[in-house]
Amino acid sequence: MADEPKGPDTPTPPPVEGSTPSPATAAAPPPAASKAAAPAAPGAGAGSAPAPAKAAPAAKPAGEAHVPKAAAPTGPPDPAPPADKVAPEFIAALDKAVPGSVTHVSYWVGDWTIIVPVGQLAAVARHLRDAPDATFDMCSDVTATDWPPRPERFDIVYCLYSTRHRHRVRIKVKAAEHQGVPSLTDVWPAANWLGREGFDMFGVNFTGHPDRRRILMPDDWQGFPQRKDYPLEGPGELLMENPLDWLKLKQAKEEADIE
Repeated sequence: MADEPKGPDTPTPPPVEGSTPSPATAAAPPPAASKAAAPAAPGAGAGSAPAPAKAAPAAKPAGEAHVPKAAAPTGPPDPAPPADKVAPEFIAALDKAVPGSVTHVSYWVGDWTIIVPVGQLAAVARHLRDAPDATFDMCSDVTATDWPPRPERFDIVYCLYSTRHRHRVRIKVKAAEHQGVPSLTDVWPAANWLGREGFDMFGVNFTGHPDRRRILMPDDWQGFPQRKDYPLEGPGELLMENPLDWLKLKQAKEEADIE
């Protein structure tokens, strides 16, 4: 007898034990699985992916939040010469001729540096100029560096050259902010303008200088631009926050002088 056609509402009979289920029956999900499905999030459309879980913030290593600040540098290390380097003879001769003048000898990148007290600077300069084994007849540069945390905040450096022996040496002295440093203009005339630059940029108190005045900045400039504690806002920052106020004050002063 032929099977009767089934309507759309006719229930599907359960499979007989030991028989193979039909494809339609095998594809249908079990009722329990449908009940166990999680309800969709409000507003989520069909087929939308679940929102990803937020990642937990990475834990900071222990002690990272309390890293101590490094101390401000107090000057260059002035390394001693290596064991295989012998200091020039004129340095030993200087120490004998001017006792107590050489407090430290440094060697760096092929150049020798003699560190001397400020009080011995003039005597050391004359000896290095006049001694036959030294004959430093040329002062090629006078410069300075600033180390505010140090009581003797300035390193004043004289770069010397001997045109006869063709050798070089540096003299370095350490001085406080208002400490007098004797000018070496009478030993090397080139120290005149070079010393003015050190006074203009750092405020080094060169004493006995024949013409100690600014050489790069205006005569009424406030402060010394090459100091490490010099503000960066422009002229007038030591007294006023706005540089335009300083310019207006300067213009008013010039107009008053003309009247």
